[in-house]
Amino acid sequence: MTDKKQHILAIGGHAGDMDLTTGAVTAKYTQAGHKVTFLHLTPGERGHPKLGSEDYAKQKIEEAHKFADIVGADVRFLAYKDAELPVDEEAKFLVADIIREVKPDILITHWKGSMHKDHTNSPAIVEDARFYAGLKTIIRDLPSHFASQLFYADNWEDPYDFVPEVFIDIPEEAYETWVRAMNVYAYARGETSGFPFIEYYKALTIVRGAPAGFKRAQAFMVPRGALHKRAQFF
Repeated sequence: MTDKKQHILAIGGHAGDMDLTTGAVTAKYTQAGHKVTFLHLTPGERGHPKLGSEDYAKQKIEEAHKFADIVGADVRFLAYKDAELPVDEEAKFLVADIIREVKPDILITHWKGSMHKDHTNSPAIVEDARFYAGLKTIIRDLPSHFASQLFYADNWEDPYDFVPEVFIDIPEEAYETWVRAMNVYAYARGETSGFPFIEYYKALTIVRGAPAGFKRAQAFMVPRGALHKRAQFF
């Protein structure tokens, strides 16, 4: 475990994406005294079979705050709409400004090989935002800050060419906190699509942990050139 207190900024296309894919790791980090912020680029409000987008957006935002409260994290939203997340300079600079504000050491986002447009667009935004945030010669309201590490989360909707390379051990307390927190999301409980998100991601911690010699783990891909490692923390 590192002695330096670290800050993770997890950036997802929709509220709930990073919660499921990185939530156990973020609970581990906050329980060890580190800081976590979730940045949801959209609420992910167009996936409810009965609620309209406006009502479901309100529900997703409330669920995201409840999740963050349980795992001990902060939460932010941008104002984009589900399925309309653009890859443009405005979005990149909005994220870059947040990186400069919260000063994370670690960024986590989607892998680009996704079946979902917003998931694919998220890493394109985050990668450039990381670059912009770190450039001293780009003058914004806040001084530059470079997030030294970038990871891509393990999401069943982002499978194409995803190669898990970093495996983070999940202790029991963090696991139980994460499972409890996931249950605040209606979609994670299977109430919107019928897909058993919670059971899937619980099982995935065993699938990812076993080959690494852990009881449970969450796995991440890294940018090309980073090292494969088995670790307790990033």
